[in-house]
Amino acid sequence: MTVTAPKNLLQIRTGTAADAQACSQICYEAFTQISERHGFVPDFSHPEMTEQMMAMLFAHPKIYSVVAEADGQIVGSNFLWEESAIAGVGPITVAPHFQNANLGKRLMATILDRAQQQGFAGVRLVQAAFHNRSLSLYTKLGFDVQEPLAHLQGTPLAIAIPGYAVRLATEADLAECNRLCQQVHGFARSQECDLAIQRGTATVVERDGRITGYATTGGFFGHAVGERNEDLKALIAAATLEGSGFLLPTRNSDLFRWCLEQGFRVVQPMTLMSLGIYKQPQGAFLPSILF
Repeated sequence: MTVTAPKNLLQIRTGTAADAQACSQICYEAFTQISERHGFVPDFSHPEMTEQMMAMLFAHPKIYSVVAEADGQIVGSNFLWEESAIAGVGPITVAPHFQNANLGKRLMATILDRAQQQGFAGVRLVQAAFHNRSLSLYTKLGFDVQEPLAHLQGTPLAIAIPGYAVRLATEADLAECNRLCQQVHGFARSQECDLAIQRGTATVVERDGRITGYATTGGFFGHAVGERNEDLKALIAAATLEGSGFLLPTRNSDLFRWCLEQGFRVVQPMTLMSLGIYKQPQGAFLPSILF
């Protein structure tokens, strides 16, 4: 049953680490219900995945969190990733029993107010294309559709592509990674790259003796850029593909077709949306679940 609380009982506040457990349960239930209702496999296969994710989100120094309470009970949450000149939004979740109470709009408005106050040049998110209500909400809030995406899953290829050497990234590679991201997107994602290098998940591809692409990790929360499609093919071919798979812009027909030929399958359609500054990418890229 859908519950609508009086507005005076709804409170949106800054999140704390103590909120992680309640928010993880809401996240798991909300994503599972909406996916299954539309006939798609849920993004999170078991509650432990959302528990780990929420613990990370609330502890991350560059992620601003908000939670919604109704009469003292947590009923939703949202997050703003503040790691670069462009901010990322998500995941936003509302308790299943509290749907249709206009809470999603309020959680988004709070996060967008924060982004404006912090002076971000733009805000981006990735939306499940089958979820018509969220697409409509984000559009009304000013977001523009930029890229149709395919969520792909499959068995890691563990192969090398001749002429494209893939290796773990080091601190010495950070400047080149920033240069590539700046070249492709118009801004660098230095903090994400640096953290991925420290964690040992970042990889670079070298062609003709120079770095021509990088990936922060082979999973949902990682992104990749390359000068051309072959650079990304090499990174994908060498990736371990953590977690739920990866996202690929379907307008990039050559790369999309190659992935399908390698045995990857489309799990669901998704949409990259932006608010504020957006530069059409000048090169090949794979977005994270944020952008």
